[in-house]
Amino acid sequence: MPDESKEPRFLEPILGVVFDLDGTLVLSHHDFGRIRGAVVKAAERHGVVPGTLSVREPVHRIVEAAREALRTSGAPDGEFWKFETEYQKAIDAIELEALPKTVVRPGSAEMLRALSKRGFRLGILTRSSEAFARAALQRTGLAEFFPYLRSRSAPGPSKPSPEALLLLLQEMGIPLERALYVGDHLIDAECATRARVRFYGILPDPSETGNAEMTVDRFLSAGASAVAHDIPELGRHLGGAPSPRPA
Repeated sequence: MPDESKEPRFLEPILGVVFDLDGTLVLSHHDFGRIRGAVVKAAERHGVVPGTLSVREPVHRIVEAAREALRTSGAPDGEFWKFETEYQKAIDAIELEALPKTVVRPGSAEMLRALSKRGFRLGILTRSSEAFARAALQRTGLAEFFPYLRSRSAPGPSKPSPEALLLLLQEMGIPLERALYVGDHLIDAECATRARVRFYGILPDPSETGNAEMTVDRFLSAGASAVAHDIPELGRHLGGAPSPRPA
């Protein structure tokens, strides 16, 4: 893992671009309220004191807090692993309910086609399950652009852990100083900056009301090198990046 105490070193040309999925390239309108509630209920069923966890926190923070509460309470290992299995299964089911209404974010296919033609290696890093991510890419016609994908279902750490992004870049064969991560949330910025990878923010689509607190200033304060209002503007940012050298 890179030394987070040093300034990142970005080199040109960018060789690979990793994208967040939900909200960035596709619009799935997940019921995050239900997801957060399901995680809290699963944690309480397996030993976390009711009222300890807040449904106002992001899902990954609730999971982290539940794990810590189970460890410090001395809960048996069996309860810990039952919680892990139960909450993952619950989230997977709720995510898949959103699949029939999942649509491509306007402009995504055209942008990805242009990047692919210019020789960029493209990947997906998402906190969604493998099943949902693959099905959403197929449904929206974006699957052909992504030979590389790392989801919540993959072994090892998940986003926002920087290790999740570094493992994906290793699979893609992209040095971190020549990579770019694009996302629509602060956890995407956290993941990229902790990995010392260049980050571009994209503001949420107007239809995504659950992430309306994101602004240009918040992204820039979180370490973004650039912020786009929509996919066409993101495409213009990426259009100015030098194309990878021929292999």
